[in-house]
Amino acid sequence: MQIKFINRQTGKTEVETPPGEVFLKMLYNNPFGKLAFLPMVKRKFLSEWYGKQMNKPSSVSKIQKFVDDLNIDINEAAKSINDFTSFNDFFYRKLKPEARPIGNDFVSPGDGKLLAFENISHVHNFFIKGRKFTLKEFLKDEQLATSFSNASLLILRLAPNDYHRYHFPYEGTPTSMTKIKGNYLSVSPYALASNFTKVFCENKREYCILKTADKGDILIAPVGATMVGSIIETYSPDQKINKGDEMGYFAFGGSTVVLLIDKDKIKIDQDILDNTKNKIETFVKMGEKIGV
Repeated sequence: MQIKFINRQTGKTEVETPPGEVFLKMLYNNPFGKLAFLPMVKRKFLSEWYGKQMNKPSSVSKIQKFVDDLNIDINEAAKSINDFTSFNDFFYRKLKPEARPIGNDFVSPGDGKLLAFENISHVHNFFIKGRKFTLKEFLKDEQLATSFSNASLLILRLAPNDYHRYHFPYEGTPTSMTKIKGNYLSVSPYALASNFTKVFCENKREYCILKTADKGDILIAPVGATMVGSIIETYSPDQKINKGDEMGYFAFGGSTVVLLIDKDKIKIDQDILDNTKNKIETFVKMGEKIGV
């Protein structure tokens, strides 16, 4: 299995090689890995322990190699590489404002690989293994799940080399976060292909509702993953925000932001929908237009 995606800026198909690829394959594609290591890896204590290691001042020694190995453009960062106080300080770095201009209409909340489903019912046709995905199980709220039952679903997957702060995709007023406890399974394509519903409905996650004047309610749900020590929100609930304002960040690890939108009020860009139908992700950047 190769992790392929469309680079939207170039239009070319590229191959992603995630850190720890061999280990991920063993965890999710090998019966021994599933039995021997997966139960330990998904536990909270391991991700929290590793997160603490990445907060130590000595962890700065890992930054340069990480930048070199994953071809990260460190010139986009607001701080120089020698000014970071720990690996995590680098990992959830802020960027220079000009590095991510905010586009028109509905924009991506972060950098990452995007899948978009015009109808939630289409999700199971993409991830055919495992039990069927339901909003009731994902949100743990039957009434809220019913209100979004005809929504479009977007899944933005952040790889370890991506910018790890996430932002509001439209202007409005956000509620406070509702937090759901859970595991820390990987959100890599290896894990999702093995059982999409298991990952998203068992992992630690939280969500808020962005109340907008003209686009209905938008649900924004950051989802934790293996080696993500924490999800930190940085916004103030019940106060009006502008499109592109920061919402929060993930500590070390790959992560995901799930969006639910009113499909009658926001139309996802066709190229993203077409790529998803062809079972391939689209690489987008924070602030980039992804819908109208």
